[in-house]
Amino acid sequence: MGIDYYDVLKVKRNATEEELKKAYRRSAMKWHPDKNQVNNKEAEAKFKLISEAYDVLADPQRRQIYDVYGAEALKSVDFNSSSPSSSPSSFGHGMRINSNGGSRFRFNPRDPDDIFAEFFGGSDDGNGHSREQKSNSTNSTRKAQPVEEKLPCSLEDLFKGTRKKMTISRTVIDDFGKSKTIDEILKIDIKPGWKKGTKITFPEKGNQEPGITASDLIFVIEEKPHGIFRRDGNDLVVKQRISLLEALTGKTLNVTSLDGRVLSISVTDIVKPGHEVVIQNEGMPISKDPSKRGNLRIKFDVMFPSKLNSEQKSDLRRVLG
Repeated sequence: MGIDYYDVLKVKRNATEEELKKAYRRSAMKWHPDKNQVNNKEAEAKFKLISEAYDVLADPQRRQIYDVYGAEALKSVDFNSSSPSSSPSSFGHGMRINSNGGSRFRFNPRDPDDIFAEFFGGSDDGNGHSREQKSNSTNSTRKAQPVEEKLPCSLEDLFKGTRKKMTISRTVIDDFGKSKTIDEILKIDIKPGWKKGTKITFPEKGNQEPGITASDLIFVIEEKPHGIFRRDGNDLVVKQRISLLEALTGKTLNVTSLDGRVLSISVTDIVKPGHEVVIQNEGMPISKDPSKRGNLRIKFDVMFPSKLNSEQKSDLRRVLG
């Protein structure tokens, strides 16, 4: 049969006229190109198919022909209501086509916007609010102000990348103009290297009011404090406490990275106040090119002894004097 118009509208094959109208309202509002600016081409194709399906099933004659012969027959065949000639050609399903005489029928799909306007253009939505006429011009319906929500992420999340699922409850207007609350799960792909303040926008996923387009829902990345590392741009900074003896004689440090690797770092230089060791390419991924990274910077805190006895002082004078 080719295209399944019943499946397109998500209705049963014995759907009533009212059920078809309800299904069309629901699907057309969801896939109207004005409401799907991101995937506009996909929305246009689906919106056109939804309109075509309703145009066929809402007309008893077209629906009967479709149920018997399928969608292709509607578009490619002239149907003759008179008796067939002596040399008719066949088109499957026992259908016979006559090229001479009689009244003919051919399905020409209507403009999707014309069908949409019949439902929503200038009609009352049930709450006393007149719906605005839809056309190919820019939609002038007012849109609610964007809503921003914080999205806390650990440094590990921002280092490796992850997917977060957010459950939201929002108010929408149903096909009959009534307000109702629905729950939705939004999937957010966190990319490696994203920083605090990065925004992820879900168009029209905020609350909706009659006559007003739903607001955009914007999630704003917020970095959770980390127990070991501090982020500085694309660099990671870690503080390391060492004794005075280690500062003078050297030390091997073991630092566990955000992806679980243990970095063995040998410090052989004398560690002076304010000394910093920089490990190249062991910082945060750079979001525009995750194959590159910032640096790991180790800042030292030298612990001086609280007191020395006479023998220790004498030994130090002898060694350092």
